[in-house]
Amino acid sequence: MAARPVGRVILVFLDGVGIGPSSATHNPFLSARLPWLRKALGGVPTLDEPALTNNGAAVAPLDATLGVEGTPQSGTGQTALLTGRNAALRFGRHFGPWTPVALRPLLEAESLLRLALAAGIDTEFANAYPRSWPGERSARRLAAPPLAARSAGLLTRDHEDLARGDAVASEIVNTGWRTHLGHASLPDPSPEQAGGNLARVARGARLTFFAHYSTDYAGHRGGMDGAVGALERVDAFLQGLLAAGDSDTVVLVVSDHGNIEDTRGGHTRNPALGLVVGPDASLRAAELGSIMDVPGASLRWLGVSQDARPEAAGPPAHGDARA
Repeated sequence: MAARPVGRVILVFLDGVGIGPSSATHNPFLSARLPWLRKALGGVPTLDEPALTNNGAAVAPLDATLGVEGTPQSGTGQTALLTGRNAALRFGRHFGPWTPVALRPLLEAESLLRLALAAGIDTEFANAYPRSWPGERSARRLAAPPLAARSAGLLTRDHEDLARGDAVASEIVNTGWRTHLGHASLPDPSPEQAGGNLARVARGARLTFFAHYSTDYAGHRGGMDGAVGALERVDAFLQGLLAAGDSDTVVLVVSDHGNIEDTRGGHTRNPALGLVVGPDASLRAAELGSIMDVPGASLRWLGVSQDARPEAAGPPAHGDARA
């Protein structure tokens, strides 16, 4: 039985969030106050019980290794998640943190954002970026989401949109914009309010993408307190997003690789987090086996035939290793 198409998909990308061990000593999910997640799922996923399902919410553990040796990294992982292609296999290894130059043409031509627009789906990229981005010094240090958004003509939100609540900062709150980018007059929304802002952006589109990176940063710092704080911020953000949602929307929360879920430090080969919230959540979660399944599933849920994708060959198999 296939899940029915819905009116809207909101895709929330969290960098570096996997499903971790059942030890509260190492897994901050077990120590953090996560009222929204615990209520939605009846608990938190662990390696011992990864695929939790509750009424209206389901976890999909996502393979991020893609049949390639070594530890998954953001550059190839995010490219795979956005294109449905095995970027690590194509590049010859896992690579990060930035998108490899050799993979940028693939990302620019075949990202979910480009494919959705080509299929006539109203699409938004909710993150605000400075008008000067990327600048000469960081032209080679490009994460996949803004690169894909720029190539699709969707990298349009800046500090003025943040001021109106029509965009969301990558860190969810506006602290970095206020203290480091010279926009001290910007509002200071709570994570819940930022989630409500994302919901407002999403009302004008059928597909909305938002990317958050602080979870990976917290994982690299290797401390329990920082990891707990990062997860609690995300939980409050999702609570605000879902509180402002509607019954014909699917919220899909996905990551590119593991990291924050084990505070012993660094990226892991654990399953990346996939979380589906909304109608037919358990059916939709069953369609997701690897990070490469995200674009095809998102398009199907919006009623887009796989024929809209280059070299279409029907729904991708879990862990499809096509380069």
